Amino acid sequence: MTQSLSYRDAGVDIDAGDQLVENIKPFAKRTMRPEVLGGLGGFGALVEISKKYQNPVLVSGTDGVGTKLKLAFEWDIHHTVGIDLVAMSVNDILVQGAEPLFFLDYFACGKLDVARATDVIKGIAAGCEQSGCALIGGETAEMPGMYPEGEYDLAGFAVGVVEKSKVINGRSIRPGDVVLGLASNGAHSNGYSLVRKIIERSNPDLDAEFDSGKTLRQAIIAPTRLYVKPILAALEKFEIKGMAHITGGGLTENIPRVLPENCVAQIDAQSWPLPKLFQWLQQAGNVEQQEMYRTFNCGIGMAVIVPAEQAEAAQAFLTEQGETVYRLGTIRERAGSEHQTQVA
Repeated sequence: MTQSLSYRDAGVDIDAGDQLVENIKPFAKRTMRPEVLGGLGGFGALVEISKKYQNPVLVSGTDGVGTKLKLAFEWDIHHTVGIDLVAMSVNDILVQGAEPLFFLDYFACGKLDVARATDVIKGIAAGCEQSGCALIGGETAEMPGMYPEGEYDLAGFAVGVVEKSKVINGRSIRPGDVVLGLASNGAHSNGYSLVRKIIERSNPDLDAEFDSGKTLRQAIIAPTRLYVKPILAALEKFEIKGMAHITGGGLTENIPRVLPENCVAQIDAQSWPLPKLFQWLQQAGNVEQQEMYRTFNCGIGMAVIVPAEQAEAAQAFLTEQGETVYRLGTIRERAGSEHQTQVA
């Protein structure tokens, strides 16, 4: 007689999935907002739009963590990549003036390790809590044979809302405006294929003290900074004309995404200190300066463009909100078809 097979025999443990949902419920509950109707466990999540918006526009973004996950697997560090996942989406929708409302995640693996997955999703919940964004649901997919043992993939998306009259699109940016830069928390979640190549080539002591009491390993894996609450507060006080989340493509490829065709952001390379992590990456990888600027954030995680007369006050306010803020440069007229961000 042919042996009876179960889903567990095929490599999928339904009980493990149920246990994961129970583990993460208290962390998700801490992220709830009044607009959320119902809790975890339904087929869909319901969210209403706050009545404070007269003409609300929904802004959405989706992303993953990229090859930084490979280091999380190798180093068995899983509690920070969830913050990266949230930040990649909420910082993106923030640049258009949106207040993040909710976030959903997708966690896929070959065999579900409940403790490891709980660490990851606790990080997702922490990122949502830091950005005032409700974690309203997600998907855990256990797919035997799809992923190597001990590995997983992450994706997520955020939805935010902004008053239509307050959407930030960069159209009002003019020569003479000032570019402020908010410090990053490290390499965030971009350029890690190159980071991993540099580690492989230079074989450094990852656990030696590296910077301000942190090891090199800690500096490399540090989670992406969330800029939501300070920026939302600044939007209430200042005319922010444009913002750029400095992700893949670095400074030189992200700032142009918000600039009118006739404008260039002229960035003074001496206006902020290159953090030690990026000094090490450049030296250990023999990376050319312009390649650094187009690959990494180089210490600037968010660019904020304001009128010159508001620049000093905006810088002071964001500093009071806990950010490290640099006056990076100015907007000038574009000459011909030159690249729209110049760092010199």
